Amino acid sequence: MDELLAKNPLMLLFLVAAIGYLVGNIKIKGASLGTAAVLFVGLAFGTFNPDFQVHPIVFQLGLIFFVYSVGISSGPAFFQSFQKTGFRDLSFVLFMLFLSALIAVIIYFALGLDKATIVGIYSGTTTNTPALAAVTDLINRQDNPMKTRWVQDLVVGYTYSYPMGVLGVIIVLKYSEKWLKIDYEAEKKVLRKQYAIDEEISGRAVEITNEAVEGKSIRDIFKEMGLVLGFGRIYQNGRVSIAHWDTRLQKGDILMVIGGVTDLNTAIPYLGLESDENILDNYKNYEVKRIFVSRPEVVGRTISSLNLSEKFDAVITRIRRGDTDMLAQSNTVLEIGDRIRFVARKEDLKPLSKFFGDSYYESSKVNLFSFGFGIALGLILGTIEFQLPGGLNFKLGFAGGPLMVGLIMSALRRTGPFVWTLPYSSNVTLRQIGLTLLLAVIGLQSGHTFMESLARLDGLTIFLGGTLLSMVTAVISILVGFKLFKIPFSVLIGFMSNQPAILEFATGMSKNRLPQIGYAIMFPISLIMKILYAQVLFLLL
Repeated sequence: MDELLAKNPLMLLFLVAAIGYLVGNIKIKGASLGTAAVLFVGLAFGTFNPDFQVHPIVFQLGLIFFVYSVGISSGPAFFQSFQKTGFRDLSFVLFMLFLSALIAVIIYFALGLDKATIVGIYSGTTTNTPALAAVTDLINRQDNPMKTRWVQDLVVGYTYSYPMGVLGVIIVLKYSEKWLKIDYEAEKKVLRKQYAIDEEISGRAVEITNEAVEGKSIRDIFKEMGLVLGFGRIYQNGRVSIAHWDTRLQKGDILMVIGGVTDLNTAIPYLGLESDENILDNYKNYEVKRIFVSRPEVVGRTISSLNLSEKFDAVITRIRRGDTDMLAQSNTVLEIGDRIRFVARKEDLKPLSKFFGDSYYESSKVNLFSFGFGIALGLILGTIEFQLPGGLNFKLGFAGGPLMVGLIMSALRRTGPFVWTLPYSSNVTLRQIGLTLLLAVIGLQSGHTFMESLARLDGLTIFLGGTLLSMVTAVISILVGFKLFKIPFSVLIGFMSNQPAILEFATGMSKNRLPQIGYAIMFPISLIMKILYAQVLFLLL
């Protein structure tokens, strides 16, 4: 078997990936390694035979797929964070990332570690595999006899420190809520209008009984309430039709209102009384349907720009993107693969399906021109040398180049007839495949040396350095974020969740979606800055 795997690197690669997937799904007290388990399985295989090797192009391909798909999915949130979330959140994320790099430098000098090991510790405690991959790529591009040793020390530092990168932050979060005496329910009530906390989107029929709203348009009424709501059918003057923003309500009307649970519970008493929606369903000339967005011409455009009301007697009420249901709003941008729910006349159903495409096959395909062209631009950008202070040269490489281009492309969404974004399902698949490939290769290449390093006298020192980096950074960041930046604790613990297991723990603590919002703000900025910091640390130390 040993000889068979050594002679068949592809068989070896996929065996490591398969076993790594199984190990990554094992949960201990609610936490799991996830895809990162592939690295540890690769290390285990690599210890058995130093001849277990995979061609370097597999690593490069995996890295490119992973970082480009992350960039394509994170671009809009990344650039919107500069405007939407404000200077406070952006400043804190940048402070937190700079703090972790600064503490890494202090530990480097205090414990007398080599530069590859401390960068591995930095990547491990921040649980940032792309940073590890980027520095590995940086080392491999250098003409230095030490590069093999550097990669080995890098992986040793990463592997020793990764567990505390997760566990250390969880410990700090748990004790911090006690020290700071956090009331999650009170925070949720205060922040309900600032953040879309309610996860469940539903629709309810409301009979209009409030004289104060009589004669007013739906647009004016919703603006007065200050709630994020949508609408569908309306029963008015003895007939059912599609409501529009300019529709004026009268007493006795029955309107289908759509939104989050909390907003609905506030809106219904203001408008009138909850009604039986069967009266709306009994008129069979209108039908509710879900279809896929697969036509390139509508992708990357806002709902309002489609002018649906001028072409069809229909209204979009909800959008399902991935596993998330969203309320359809006029400024919502459609993505390929979205599943939209609308109400329309029966005679408009087929024309609407044709207008949006409604093809699962087409909505799952990767546009090879935009995908290939985007990656090619990223690789070109990665070859450009940047001059750093001290005469150092710096390249974005296989990691930074495609990542930056992916962010820009996804923010553009489309250029004329070319759609740059990827379908949600395809993006998730490419990201998982890319991460699995690069982790498997790193593990296999470093496994034999890693086992030898377990006997190193500085093994405990490396573990101590990772523990200090993880927990000290977390404690200072929480105190500064909560006390100085005045960030709500529920959002703050989302900022601190640099790994999905931590995010899951934080969400369980708060019992609301606010940590996920903090995570969404932090993730794209954090991913880029950690990749850059890891490479700069290696070059400067």
